[in-house]
Amino acid sequence: MTTLRDVMDTAVITTTPQAPVAQAAAAMVAASVGSAIVMQGSFLAGIITERDVLRAAASGQDLRNSQVAEWMTPDPQSVSPDASPEEAAQIMLLNGFRHLPVVAGRDLCGVVTLRDLFAARIRR
Repeated sequence: MTTLRDVMDTAVITTTPQAPVAQAAAAMVAASVGSAIVMQGSFLAGIITERDVLRAAASGQDLRNSQVAEWMTPDPQSVSPDASPEEAAQIMLLNGFRHLPVVAGRDLCGVVTLRDLFAARIRR
């Protein structure tokens, strides 16, 4: 049986709540990803996505001075690396998001996206 361990991306971009949105967005662009996981020490504090960056940009605020904490989704839902791709897809579709942190206990393992799930399905 395929699990998220098989399809998730382990090369995760991380940032902090105090980081400027512009810095998080630049890291996302450089890595060609659509989200950054927001960490407070070793604790998963939130997630900031391309949608959040777009909302921040549309607000007219200076993204070099606007903190990630103002725009991130705090305490995001997450899923275990042992979960099935179908379970992750259901969580994302029911909640309207495209990026889902994958955690084992309190440890960040990766991120799974709808694109990852579609690609895994097509490869089968």
